[in-house]
Amino acid sequence: MTIAEKVQNTEASAIPRPRGSEESPAAQPFAGGRLYILDGLRLVAALMVVIWHFVGANSSEAYGEPTSSLFPAVVWKLAHYGWTGVYLFFLISGFVICMSAWGRPLGDFAASRITRLFPAYWFAVLLTSAVLWLAPIFNGRRKPSDTVSNLSMFHELLGVRPIDPAYWTLLVEMQFYLLFALIVAKGLTYKRVVTFCVVWTLVSLAAFAYSVPGAAALAPKFSSFFVAGIAFYLIYRFGSSLLLWGIVGFSWIICMNRLIRLSAGNYSANWRPASVAVTLFFVLVALIALHKFDWVRWKALVAAGALTYPLYLVHQEIGLTLIKGFSGHIAPIPLLLGVIAVVLLLAYLIHRLVEKPVARLLKRGLASSLAQLRRG
Repeated sequence: MTIAEKVQNTEASAIPRPRGSEESPAAQPFAGGRLYILDGLRLVAALMVVIWHFVGANSSEAYGEPTSSLFPAVVWKLAHYGWTGVYLFFLISGFVICMSAWGRPLGDFAASRITRLFPAYWFAVLLTSAVLWLAPIFNGRRKPSDTVSNLSMFHELLGVRPIDPAYWTLLVEMQFYLLFALIVAKGLTYKRVVTFCVVWTLVSLAAFAYSVPGAAALAPKFSSFFVAGIAFYLIYRFGSSLLLWGIVGFSWIICMNRLIRLSAGNYSANWRPASVAVTLFFVLVALIALHKFDWVRWKALVAAGALTYPLYLVHQEIGLTLIKGFSGHIAPIPLLLGVIAVVLLLAYLIHRLVEKPVARLLKRGLASSLAQLRRG
């Protein structure tokens, strides 16, 4: 399954091997199996962001009065740290992308990302645009040209605002995929992936510290989360080493610095509770890397994980529009629960009726195109 170089005998002893293998990483596939717990964590991360947008953030405008007076204090306070769920997404993404890319040629890696990201995204952009056009009661209508630009997923590079503000994370993910594709093209090996982690971390630090022009392309503000996720996957695949835990620890320190900077900026949140949340994320993924959750085999988590992406795509603008429309007619807590149920149902329908069938068609088309390219 892996596409890796055979290492020299003098180096081999220093490079951990996949668990259960006596051969080099190049020679032996790693049968890690599906990590059901990651599906569950993805949904947790998505729901954290949903609560942040529906109770925290600027949601008071949708309800017509401060949310601090509408919800129990504990709910309101916890909701104000729901934005940390995005960092859990990035941490999981580093782990999962490294895992899914291992042993794949670049073309297959690119095709898998396209079929995973775009079908649900295209539909979400069109649906959200339609809702904003038909019911411009929260953020107003958007120009058709904005919708068209958003379909590319690179709209921000074109100077166009996202149709849904939550889409900002998609460009960060795409930056990670494009950077990681550089080593996927060469073939993933332990040494190459570790080198990628170290180089990306150091370059991101330099770019962030010295305001290097064009540095935003390297996602320096978020690289530490992806790097930690990658290192956790290497621990999961090859076993613990001081080097890998050092990468994780250094990434955690950078993440803590990021939280301190945010708390001093526009976020109305204290960095200490946020740091506890992010540290908990690191601990959870560390336990996954150490195979402590391999016993989890609940198929319901697979279904839950499948809802995560479409839920993230459609929850904010559509959800806040619903809250704005019904806020004078339904009490805040039933309204909140009802809107969450609606966007979850919408996510399920998108997954079943749009994402799966369109992804199958797209996968066949991309497979045919790749075959033509390989034939020359």
